[in-house]
Amino acid sequence: MAFLNNLINGISLGSIYAIIALGYTMVYGIAKMLNFAHGDVIMIGSYVCFFACTSGSLPPAVGVLLAVLVCTALGVLIERLAYRPLRQAVSLAVLITAIGMSYLLQSMAQILWSPNTKGFSSILEGNFSLAGGQIVVKYITILTIAACIVIMAALTAFTEKTKMGKAMRACSEDRGAAQLMGINVDTTISITFAIGSALAAIAGVLLCSAYPSLSPTTGSLPGIKAFTAAVFGGIGSIPGAFLGGLLLGVIEVLAQAYISTELSTAIVFLVLIVVLLVRPAGILGKSVQEKV
Repeated sequence: MAFLNNLINGISLGSIYAIIALGYTMVYGIAKMLNFAHGDVIMIGSYVCFFACTSGSLPPAVGVLLAVLVCTALGVLIERLAYRPLRQAVSLAVLITAIGMSYLLQSMAQILWSPNTKGFSSILEGNFSLAGGQIVVKYITILTIAACIVIMAALTAFTEKTKMGKAMRACSEDRGAAQLMGINVDTTISITFAIGSALAAIAGVLLCSAYPSLSPTTGSLPGIKAFTAAVFGGIGSIPGAFLGGLLLGVIEVLAQAYISTELSTAIVFLVLIVVLLVRPAGILGKSVQEKV
């Protein structure tokens, strides 16, 4: 029964990674850039929800909604001020800017809210037992898994059925051709950042609810692991991000339980290296030949 408990916890953690990874993979798939400030947007969303529920005494649902709105606006602002002027720049310049934006958000959080760790109260308390109390499942675990499934299904339907989703896929295939067909590439990329940042806010609240601590560096390691999940599943693929996140969470929790808590992160990255040696494009990724 201990294995089932660990498996459920792994799926829950993997669901959080998957939600974060969806933001990474959407931005990369459409804008062809790695937004390393994405992990710090998670942290900002968590702080907004924290202060809304503690200082503002707002219900958790309102706190989550406020976090989503703030992070959506923040994502659009970051894209407009930091990344759009570098649209035609070399990829290294964009990468350095993304890292700089990450440290800027962390520094601003330290100035505004202090570097001290705060205790984060779960947005959904309580648990229930199965198999005579041998399996204990928290309500926040069920909410996290359900949220991941709903978000995955909604994003898939959005990209396949809506006009904006089709515009995103067109930009992903060929940005120049999409622009010639009348698609506003700048608006499409801004909306992509908005969606990814909104998902980051949800993931941040779920993460801090499951692991109740909050600091200016809260989003750093989960952001890197979620990026790893996106690469693991196939960067640019929405189903790949979903699958990669779940597998990464399960591997990490099982490694903590049965191998070593200290080595669990190293084991996760070791598995990534092995997978990429076998499938360089990731599990569901497709190798694309460069046209000359």
